[in-house]
Amino acid sequence: MTGAQQIRQALTQGRAVLMPGVYDALSARIAALAGFDVLFITGYGVAASDLGLPDLGYLTQTEMADAARRLCPLVPQPVIVDGDTGYGGVTNVRRTVDLLQRAGAAGIFLEDQTWPKRCGHLSGKQVVPREEWLSKLQAVLDCRGEQDLFLVARTDAPEAVGLEEAIERARLARELGADAVFVEAPRSLEEMRQIAAAVPGPHVANMIEKGLTPLLTPEELHDLGFDLIVSPLTGLYAAARGLADAYAVLKEKGTLRADLDRLMAFGDFNRVIALEEHLALDRSEARSDPTEVPSPSGRGLG
Repeated sequence: MTGAQQIRQALTQGRAVLMPGVYDALSARIAALAGFDVLFITGYGVAASDLGLPDLGYLTQTEMADAARRLCPLVPQPVIVDGDTGYGGVTNVRRTVDLLQRAGAAGIFLEDQTWPKRCGHLSGKQVVPREEWLSKLQAVLDCRGEQDLFLVARTDAPEAVGLEEAIERARLARELGADAVFVEAPRSLEEMRQIAAAVPGPHVANMIEKGLTPLLTPEELHDLGFDLIVSPLTGLYAAARGLADAYAVLKEKGTLRADLDRLMAFGDFNRVIALEEHLALDRSEARSDPTEVPSPSGRGLG
């Protein structure tokens, strides 16, 4: 079963599927250990963590594919990757699909913003003509092949040109064959109800803390008709807050000796990065190394 098929199957279980946003190897490992069914590589998070820059189109196609190449093999769960706008026209979309599939991605978000794009909860977004976006979605469907790729069609039209146009784009994307539709940044429960009623699901809800969309639980979202829930920035914002607090204490006191509760314990962290597995591997390699020189006692040197 492909990763995309695993996601489709999870969406038939009568509950919402919650995806945490991950942005580097450590966040991916921690999210995987938490037991989520699906993970999401957030472009916002990768831009912030890798480049120290906002989500304003700075991140390139190859940088995002490289993040996927590093993160996808680390976790057993299927991983959906933020593909932004596909980084160009139809030919660029086809290459984006190829790069992400080679990286091990199970799915892609593909949006209709103009380039350079910006975070979905920022103002000033613009979208490409409807037909241009649909042609990009079709390119994903045409080239994903047997390896498969779960396609999320994201439209940022509500802020750019209005909710009615966004709903029509989402409807056409589903007719085309997109696995799920994502109408970004509805501002009220009523708008969310309109989206779910007008377009066949599955629907994606983007839960950004203190963002534009009401912050709801997976159960509440399921009742509204949204079953693929992405919480893209929870980990990033929590980590940033933790770093800011810890560094502030370190600067003030010179040590966290009296504030160890702010930190993950040494042993717990080693379990996250699978230290014992790697030490065992290292010992196994040492025992089987044919170049090892025996000492007079019969034991290896060093």
